Amino acid sequence: MNLKPAHAVKSNFLSLIHGAGSVGRLKQIHARLLISGAGRDRLAVAELIQSLAGFRNQVNYACRILQQVPFQLQSPFLLNLLFSGSSIGRNPRVVISLYKCAIGSGFFPNRYTFPVILRHCAKDLAIGEARQIHGVIFKLGFFCDIFVQNALLHVYGSCGKPEDARNLFDEMLVRDVVSWTGLISGYVKGGFLHEAVSLFQAMDEEPNEATLVSMLVAFGRLGHINAGRRIHGFVLKLRWENGLVVGNALLDMYVKSESLVDARKLFNELPHRDIISWTSIITGLVQCKQPKEALAIFRAMQASGLEPDKFGALEMGKWIHEFIDRRGILWDVHISTAMIDMYAKSGCIVMALHLFGKMPHKNIFSWNALLGGLAMHGFGRRVIDHYDQMIKSGVAPNEVTFIVLLGACSHSGLVREGRFFFNAMTEVYGLSPRIEHYGCMVDLLCRAELLEEAFDLIKAMPMEADALIWCSILGVCRAPGGNQISRQMIVDYIEESSPADGGIYVLLSNLYAADDRWRDATRIRRLMGERGIMKEPGSSLVAVGGAVEEFGAGGNNRHPREQRSGEFWRCCIATALPDGAGRR
Repeated sequence: MNLKPAHAVKSNFLSLIHGAGSVGRLKQIHARLLISGAGRDRLAVAELIQSLAGFRNQVNYACRILQQVPFQLQSPFLLNLLFSGSSIGRNPRVVISLYKCAIGSGFFPNRYTFPVILRHCAKDLAIGEARQIHGVIFKLGFFCDIFVQNALLHVYGSCGKPEDARNLFDEMLVRDVVSWTGLISGYVKGGFLHEAVSLFQAMDEEPNEATLVSMLVAFGRLGHINAGRRIHGFVLKLRWENGLVVGNALLDMYVKSESLVDARKLFNELPHRDIISWTSIITGLVQCKQPKEALAIFRAMQASGLEPDKFGALEMGKWIHEFIDRRGILWDVHISTAMIDMYAKSGCIVMALHLFGKMPHKNIFSWNALLGGLAMHGFGRRVIDHYDQMIKSGVAPNEVTFIVLLGACSHSGLVREGRFFFNAMTEVYGLSPRIEHYGCMVDLLCRAELLEEAFDLIKAMPMEADALIWCSILGVCRAPGGNQISRQMIVDYIEESSPADGGIYVLLSNLYAADDRWRDATRIRRLMGERGIMKEPGSSLVAVGGAVEEFGAGGNNRHPREQRSGEFWRCCIATALPDGAGRR
């Protein structure tokens, strides 16, 4: 009888959980955990709950697992382990929901639980939950713990409650630099800049970088450039000037104080620059009516290999908007459409709608720019509402309009509406669907798990399906469950059609491997070689010595340093692994 050791079973389950890519797989693993008895392991339970909670609409299922945890396992250790995971840390609302469920199921928190939960309350601006947790802290006797108190200061400051933060601060018997910084930061975020300055002057602890960053923001908004310069001197004395966060805060202070000479000098002296550094100096130049210099800096940023984020591009767009108004340039339909497109792609959909509403004349390109912006932001229903307004105004849709409509329906789950628009293309407007329209429609049906209908549509297409279409339908095939006969028919059809994209063959091979059909997986890989099809290898761009270098995957050694870097990594892996591991 071959029994695996307990630690090997646990390690196996953890590997399965980390490798599961769908909710269905995780639920299967949950069943195996219960059957094998490994469900009593705290680490496995925590990992399973974290992974499930990371999927949308699976918080209730994760809560049911928490409610089924045996009483003897309901320890603060499991609770803290659960909330420390990175998979749910990106969604503070999920963490708060799991905390409520855990407390309702009989779990007891300890002093290490509350700072984590309060940090997520601050991210979600959940002041109501924070106040409730404050009451629990007081009731359980953890109020005198300085780490818990500092976490409460942070959440009140982040949620715009500086008065509550001040009351808490005054009640603290012991304060450290984090306490002072938490209250100062809260004042600055709430706009109480003079109070922040007074508190900074009364501070009896040596400030840290976070303290100085908050004060630089305050001095910049108040225009107190001399006070900002004194902090700059303090930073130089402590040799913190190489820190990017402090450097960006100093740059922002000089920009807001309209001291462009100091800002340019500091910008040129920064050893490293990120998108915030570039955006700050561009914003300052725009605000000080120096458009030529702003454009020159913008081009220099692009030449450095750094792409502007939506805020950098947005600042340039706003300057162009102000320039048009200041010079009295006529807002014709072409300029207005370009500005609507810019605002929508920069995340300012409200401004795009406002500008669109002011347009006296709109053409199909104007409507498409607005519809595309709404679709990009996930407003599927509003896309359809504005499309109806467009039709009523007498503007006929074109092929681009239907790409936007079908894409919006796909991402909003509007299957019935998507079918209507796809049929209306030919039946009402006499437009022939292109491969982009078929791709959107297949994606819509695949997202709705209508596998057979999507497959029938592909077979009826007047052109060959491209890689994106096959990837959409293969993604559904990989999901657990479903009609196995339909899956096999699709796989056979793809093999017979001999697609030229290597990525499709890799997906097919992975699909067979997921079903433990290793011979078929190997056959697909061999078929790629016989047909002379290669998958384009991935690559990474790495900044080396100020220059951007490209390193390829798959051992193709396209870069002169690639062989050396590969030898270095193999050495690192061999050193990290125990003796004998990783050797074949």
